[in-house]
Amino acid sequence: MKKVYATSSAPSAIGPYSQAVQAGDVVFVSGQLPIDPATGEFAGADIASQTRQSLTNIKAILESEGLSMEDVVKTTVLLQHISDFGAMNEVYGTFFAGDFPARAAFEVAALPKGALVEIEAVAYCRK
Repeated sequence: MKKVYATSSAPSAIGPYSQAVQAGDVVFVSGQLPIDPATGEFAGADIASQTRQSLTNIKAILESEGLSMEDVVKTTVLLQHISDFGAMNEVYGTFFAGDFPARAAFEVAALPKGALVEIEAVAYCRK
């Protein structure tokens, strides 16, 4: 079974991809830039506000299908500057309670639209 997730509570895809795709019991959430869906602009110019928005977008996509951040089992964080890791990590920790998902974080040469962060997630769908 393959199911495409789409919600207006998160930014629309800016290319030929889906916000998220469920395959069996696994949900793959595409990398989320820190775009506020209400304005179409970045939520702010600093890593904290951009991290918060990227994770808020992931949360909205999951919640649109009855899932939550508790269902996330793996994330990948792409940072324009690895020196932002500490500030990103502070915000990141507020989105998860109890057992944290597995995670990888990388510095990359560039991100779309000049973002400071992009975060993707994999979740387990138990319903």
